[in-house]
Amino acid sequence: MFIPDIVANLVRRYKTRDPFELCDYLHIHLLSHSLGEIRGYYIKRRREKYIVLSIDLREHEKTIVCAHELGHAIIHTDLSTPFYRANTGFSKDKFEMQANRFAAELLIPDDLIYQYEGFTIRQIAYAEGLNEELLKLKFEK
Repeated sequence: MFIPDIVANLVRRYKTRDPFELCDYLHIHLLSHSLGEIRGYYIKRRREKYIVLSIDLREHEKTIVCAHELGHAIIHTDLSTPFYRANTGFSKDKFEMQANRFAAELLIPDDLIYQYEGFTIRQIAYAEGLNEELLKLKFEK
């Protein structure tokens, strides 16, 4: 699985990088609830996919969390991370990292780095109003 290819195919097919629009195109239901410390989660029930976002998130955070959970919906469609961890002994960290990479690939265009030649990741994040960690995932390979 090569996440940049998965994202490129989605963007090419639906002509958007907006995770909310992609959820609509892919028939993934978006819900908001009070989740306490949890920022969001993905769940599949009876062939229906749902992304639940915390109502306490700021707008830009909702976009990042939605993109992350969309990564789970696309890459880990049928995965139940609690079941996987309990029955295999593996950590769910691998899946979380893949979903983070998906979000970075989706939200940050490939050519952004060329617009800021000579800038640090921190400077680009500040100038673009982006999450520094996502920029690192996207460009520090």
